[in-house]
Amino acid sequence: MMRLRWILVLVAVGVAIDKSDWTPPPAWIPWAPLAIDDPVTPLTTFKLARLKGNPEACRATLASAPDLRFTALADTTVAGCPLSNIVRVTRSGVTFSSSYLASCPLAVAWALFERHGLEPAAQQELGASVERVDHLGSFACRNIYGRANARRSEHASAEALDVAGFVLDDGRRVSLRQDWGEGAEGVFLKRVQRSACDVFGTALGPDYNAAHADHFHLGVGTGLGVGGICR
Repeated sequence: MMRLRWILVLVAVGVAIDKSDWTPPPAWIPWAPLAIDDPVTPLTTFKLARLKGNPEACRATLASAPDLRFTALADTTVAGCPLSNIVRVTRSGVTFSSSYLASCPLAVAWALFERHGLEPAAQQELGASVERVDHLGSFACRNIYGRANARRSEHASAEALDVAGFVLDDGRRVSLRQDWGEGAEGVFLKRVQRSACDVFGTALGPDYNAAHADHFHLGVGTGLGVGGICR
């Protein structure tokens, strides 16, 4: 469904530009570079997909996120899992419970999500800013759910981050395990997931299955520009 959506958007934008002198904002121009400050549009996942095979362009996009701190890493293979176009993220506008390995598009997706989804949700729903993100890791060379006969997980290529909760600048802690569906914190978490679905190809949470009862799985692997799961 997402793939059809961005194809239709591409066609519509192309026709509009071809038939008029109107120039849309860069966020709505398919061939315009992705910038972190650009609003999220149906073209965002398409632009993210183009960064997957273009490390130079991807890292240039990361550099447009003023608060993101990362180190570009060489391609490598770990425990049989090849890793390419990867970075280590140490912090952004928030601190992280630990640094994490990420495909460059995952780091870009996080920066977009934080800027346009996470922080507005915290301010508007809880009257505070997010100070720290508690996560369960990104890279793990394994199949989905660790099953021998399953396909590779997005974690096997460092294309997903599992987020367990948040610490706000007023000291409050919001945990998926404890706060999902409960009060203002639950409203905040639901909104966070909805905004994640606009950026990440895969955004899974407690409503998906018991394995995700305590975290969001935010991935950009096979979901980049070709659909995914939001649940």
